[in-house]
Amino acid sequence: MHWFRKDLRLHDNPSLCEALTNCRTFHAVYILDPVSARAAKVSANRWKFLVDCLRDLDKSLRECGSRLHVIRGQPTYVLPKLFQDWNISKLTFECEIEPFGQRRDVAVAVLGEEHGVEVISKPSHTLYDPERIIKSNEGEAPMLIKTFENVIRQMGPPEKPVNAVNKEMFKGCVCPVSNDHSTKFGIPSLDELGYSGCEVTTGDLWVGGEQEAMKRLTELEEKVNSELPIIFIVFTLI
Repeated sequence: MHWFRKDLRLHDNPSLCEALTNCRTFHAVYILDPVSARAAKVSANRWKFLVDCLRDLDKSLRECGSRLHVIRGQPTYVLPKLFQDWNISKLTFECEIEPFGQRRDVAVAVLGEEHGVEVISKPSHTLYDPERIIKSNEGEAPMLIKTFENVIRQMGPPEKPVNAVNKEMFKGCVCPVSNDHSTKFGIPSLDELGYSGCEVTTGDLWVGGEQEAMKRLTELEEKVNSELPIIFIVFTLI
């Protein structure tokens, strides 16, 4: 089982690749606590962006023969039940970099040990693994930008992205999807999140999802490449 969190993508996702290694049965989950969502002091725009991301991720997983299971509840409450119901032997997720998330992940690791589930997490939210940076700086977090620069200079360039997950990687593993999937594990609506009737003001300006991100990156790359000859000519004239 792969637990999607901030890594709502198939590109450059080391922990997702780990989940699919020697996998016989695969489940993709995203855990959402509706109570916490309703209590969060953020606008409907932010939740609309998340819903976009989840829908896009589910679409990508469908193309690979799987689906995204959106689980409602607290992670430490719902995971043990999923371990038992789905007979999970390995849980993977992206490393957390914030203190609250790190404490939660320690608790999840304990739950995994209690249920005989191997828990594996890999860094991919930042260019460099924060733990490696601290270790390279004699066990302390760099407090100055110059110190940070010296540390990463010694570490060398960031690791190259891993290959994007594709349909071929799902061959040989079963991806169970129930007939009532949309009812039990479907993408939440803004109404469910407590934003019924709230105005979404971003329109098409900020669309969430990996495909939209890849599209904008491609457009940016093409724009930069098209402007390089002009920049070269200007510098040559100077």
